[in-house]
Amino acid sequence: MADIKDPENTIIMTLKGGDVIIELLPKVAPGHVERMKELARAGKYDNVAFHRVIDGFMAQTGDVANGNMEKDFNIRAAGTGGSDLPDLKAEFSKIPHARGSLGAARSQNPNSANSQFFINFSDNDFLNGQYTVYGQVIEGMEHVDAITRGEPPMNPDRMISVKVAADV
Repeated sequence: MADIKDPENTIIMTLKGGDVIIELLPKVAPGHVERMKELARAGKYDNVAFHRVIDGFMAQTGDVANGNMEKDFNIRAAGTGGSDLPDLKAEFSKIPHARGSLGAARSQNPNSANSQFFINFSDNDFLNGQYTVYGQVIEGMEHVDAITRGEPPMNPDRMISVKVAADV
C-alpha cells in the first residue's frame, strides 16, 4: 500500500483491477477536495460509471445523478448530471494536468464543476489553468490505464467504491 501521509486527504478508489490511491490537494483546491470527500463519505461515487474514456487523454466519471444505473446505463444522460449540491467555484492553480492528476469536469462555465472529475492518462498541458486540479494518483495508475475506452464505453467500468482513507 502507498505511503499515505494524510489519511483525511487521501482517497481509495476501488476499480475492477484493484485500488487506486489518490492524494488530494486541500491547500490548492479546498472546495473541490471537501466536495469529493463529502460525496465519497455519502457513498455517492460507489458503482458510478466511467462514461467518457479517451485513449491517451483521460477517463471521466463522477456523474452521481446518472452514472450508477446498473442494467440501464443511460448513455444519453451519462455525463450530464452532478450531485444535488451547489456547483463549485473554479480553483485554478499552477499545478499541471500531468499523468495521474485529478481534474474537475465542468461545462463551458468555469464555475460549474460539481461531482464529475477526470484522471489524466498523460500530461495534458493544454488543460493547465483552465480546469481545477485537486488530486494526484500516487498508486494504482495501472488500474486507471486499464479502464475500458469509449464515449461512452459499451460496457463501462465503474468505481466499485470510493472511500476517504481516514475512514477505512
